[in-house]
Amino acid sequence: MPAPPNKFCGQCGAPVTSRIPEGEDREREVCPVCNFIHYRNPIPVVGCVPEYKGRILLCRRAIDPRLGYWTVPAGFMELDETLEEAALRETREEACAEVRLGELFSIVDVPRAGQVHFFFRAEVINGQFEPGVESLDVRLFAPDEIPFDSIAFRSGIIALRRYLEGPEKGLVLDAVRPGAPD
Repeated sequence: MPAPPNKFCGQCGAPVTSRIPEGEDREREVCPVCNFIHYRNPIPVVGCVPEYKGRILLCRRAIDPRLGYWTVPAGFMELDETLEEAALRETREEACAEVRLGELFSIVDVPRAGQVHFFFRAEVINGQFEPGVESLDVRLFAPDEIPFDSIAFRSGIIALRRYLEGPEKGLVLDAVRPGAPD
C-alpha cells in the first residue's frame, strides 16, 4: 500500500489539508500556511534477473513481506542513485553477487502499492554468491525449475516470464492489477 497521507507540512510544520490545487486534476495535501503542495509519487523498485551458465539466480526472502518466498534481487532505489546502481547494489545486498548488467527489459507498474518496478538482464560475473542479510538462501534454478508458485511478488513472476521469452522481445511494459493474470 502507498504511504499514508501527510498530517503536517514538511516545509513549515503546519497541519495540511486535502484539496485540489489550482491547475491540478486531483486532490493533494496542501499547507494552508505556506501553500506547499505535497506530491505523492510512485516509488521506483529496481532489480535484475541474474543468469549464470543458463541458470537463474533467485533469493529466498529473510524479511517480510513474503518471508520465505523466492524473488529476483530487487529493492527500493535510493536517492542519488541511478537505476543501474540500484540493481547492482540490491544484487550485492541480497545475493552477495557481482553482476554485469544487460539491458532494461521489463517495467511493471504496481499502482496499488504506489510503485514502478524496473528489471535488467544480468550475468553473474564469477559464479560466486551467498545469502545476504535479507536472504535465507540463494540458489541457481534452471528455467524449468523456477518455483513460480513460490515467487514473492507478481512483478517478479512477470519479470521472470518476460526474461524467459528472450531478448528479442525487447522492453515490455506491464501492470499488476488486482485480479489480473500474471
